[in-house]
Amino acid sequence: MKKIGILFGMEDTFPQAFIERVNSKNEKDIIAEAVSIDKVIQNKGGEYAVIIDRISQDVPFYRAFLKNAALTGTNVINNPFWWSADDKFFNNALADTLGVPLPNTVILPSAEHPTDTTSNSFRNLKFPLDWEGIFEYVKFPAYMKPYAGGGWKNVYRLENKEEFWEKHKETGQLVMLLQEEIVFTEYFRVYCLGCKAVKIMQYEPRNQPHLRYVLDGPPVDKKLLATIKDYTLRLCKGLGYDFNTVEFAVRDGIPYAIDFGNPAPDADVNSVGMENFEWVVEESAKMAIAAAKKQKPGKINLTWGTFMKDAVGLK
Repeated sequence: MKKIGILFGMEDTFPQAFIERVNSKNEKDIIAEAVSIDKVIQNKGGEYAVIIDRISQDVPFYRAFLKNAALTGTNVINNPFWWSADDKFFNNALADTLGVPLPNTVILPSAEHPTDTTSNSFRNLKFPLDWEGIFEYVKFPAYMKPYAGGGWKNVYRLENKEEFWEKHKETGQLVMLLQEEIVFTEYFRVYCLGCKAVKIMQYEPRNQPHLRYVLDGPPVDKKLLATIKDYTLRLCKGLGYDFNTVEFAVRDGIPYAIDFGNPAPDADVNSVGMENFEWVVEESAKMAIAAAKKQKPGKINLTWGTFMKDAVGLK
């Protein structure tokens, strides 16, 4: 019997719906359940063929548990080693190599020295930085946000240099991105599961969270939708995320990738809406079942993106 587990936190609607959907398919020797952790012993595990991870970004203990599980044969979705390594700035750089349009973006040193460092720790950093060159490249208005993080935490919209200096001081030890604002005419949030199944959703990020997914929106150009699907697949295959969302802001007919490293994206029925929720539940169940069937006990069963495959010569 192969078990599919889902590891989650405060979510209420998606985990149980996922478990019920997998089990309703009555696949021979495959069952789904909520992950149950008693004790974690080094190099011991293998109880689960597949684990869908929805919470380890917030719980370091879970991340360690998942890495150990992966070592003993569990296919963890998403890959906990890559998820621990990536960040939004690197993702942008990788997207650029994949030919996906992006807003101009730079990374900034933290406003305050990290704990246990002094000015001597930064002798390799020019002082002052070429701030005028940075501002000219990005231009204002701009957005400033953490280079690693999510959930719209510590995100600032800045009108000019004066606002930048004022707000940057508030970020403390956070390492921030400064990014060109894309004034968009259309905006999309795209689910991608298994680096294959794609669901393009019209989205309005300026609304309250429960009103962001647009229902019965205006018709969208088919060529634009095809381009968005192509870019989504390029990004998810490059990163190796089996469970991800990608956001695009459309300016002058060009979709710019704004946010595309969301390995535990919102899947609550109350925010994504029933139609989108049904799609995510069904496609994630099919993806997990397929992964369980392919899983080989005692082997490494993780998904690796084309970036890592190319880097180490994996096939």
